[in-house]
Amino acid sequence: MKSFINVGHGNMVAVSRIVSVVSPEASPVKRLVQEAKEEGRAIDATAGRKTRAVLIADTGHIILCALQTETITARLNGAPDDRAADEEDGE
Repeated sequence: MKSFINVGHGNMVAVSRIVSVVSPEASPVKRLVQEAKEEGRAIDATAGRKTRAVLIADTGHIILCALQTETITARLNGAPDDRAADEEDGE
């Protein structure tokens, strides 16, 4: 059975498919996201909010997430994260 993590706003991603969690601020990541959008490989899970983390999947898909990289990493590691609820509420 696959394990999923909540990447915010009711969106789930299969843990086994995630290769990397990176910040969207770096120029190489911005280019990667733009190329994925042009090729139809980008999945926007931000619910209209600012992209704060980019998940790279082993399928070549790029997942845009409104939660911070630290929050996603904590969820992947199974650690409790009190900030997650605040981030989803937009605070």
